[in-house]
Amino acid sequence: MNQVTLLRDALRPHLAWHGARLSFVAAFLIALLRVKTVNFAELATGFSGKAQTDSHYKRLQRFFRSYELNYTEIAQTVVALMDIPEPWTLSLDRTEWQFGDCVFNILMLGVVHEGVAFPLVWCLLDKRGNSNSTERMSLFNQFLERFGDRDIACLTADREFVGKAWFGYLLSNPLTPFRIRIRENHKLSNGRICLKVAIAFADLAVGQSKILRHKRRLWGHWVYIAALRLEDNSLLVVATQSSPKSAITDYAKCWSIETLFGIFKTRGFRLESTHLIDGERLSKLLALLSLALCWIILTGEWLHEVKPLTIKKHGRRAKSIFRYGFDHLRHIVLNLEQKMNDFRDVLQFLSCT
Repeated sequence: MNQVTLLRDALRPHLAWHGARLSFVAAFLIALLRVKTVNFAELATGFSGKAQTDSHYKRLQRFFRSYELNYTEIAQTVVALMDIPEPWTLSLDRTEWQFGDCVFNILMLGVVHEGVAFPLVWCLLDKRGNSNSTERMSLFNQFLERFGDRDIACLTADREFVGKAWFGYLLSNPLTPFRIRIRENHKLSNGRICLKVAIAFADLAVGQSKILRHKRRLWGHWVYIAALRLEDNSLLVVATQSSPKSAITDYAKCWSIETLFGIFKTRGFRLESTHLIDGERLSKLLALLSLALCWIILTGEWLHEVKPLTIKKHGRRAKSIFRYGFDHLRHIVLNLEQKMNDFRDVLQFLSCT
């Protein structure tokens, strides 16, 4: 039994797809590990078998052109594989890059686990720049349709994700706890006096933090405000409807989605190298990368248990859990003749039992 068949069989309990489609996904994941890029020309060289590279390239094109994916099923597979305990911390952000005249602008919501946000819903914006409230609400509605029964600790987001309509949506039924950063020039009111954020926290020295005693009115909504003076003397200011004492710490988890984007892009799968310009095809690619991410992180976590990563003087691990798992899986798939037993071992991480 070859490696594609073994991986296909490991994926089958999660994805109720036709065997040929699952075989393609298995071959894709192995090729991705081999070549470390989503560029089709490179990926085609990583496929095994007697077929010519051109045939593999056309197979890639057919899959992304013709096959329909159930994104709810993909998201549920991610959740099942990672088994992330509730309550969940969610992270919302956007990544953008350009290829020729084509601008890629992806709005994504993920669930935070061990410093990485695992993608659950995303959409491709047909414009440059920031998302608007309608786009964010539509994305979050998709999340609620799939995982509305989950216990949510909070939603974290950066300064782009603000505004009256958006805050009103999060504060409506069902209420979504949030920790969202706001800008220093935003205005806060206590019902009598209106001050800019920068003035309200002007007394903070570097490293000091403060929570305003009572809620403040921000874009017509009453929220708590917490702030921390950063080393560059700027302010990190977070708005939250509850638990202001943990607002700064909770907000810090927002950066886990930047880690995800780094993995998908330059530090991992080189998403910028794709020549796909059709939004639906690119969305399919993100779905497959989400499966690859789970396999790699699960492998890295297991390796870290067996042989813990060294902690450097700065307090961080010598390498990330992602890099630990990625390097291990790559070594296996690049040496399958000698590593088939190891390959069977890492397939166990795709089991939920």
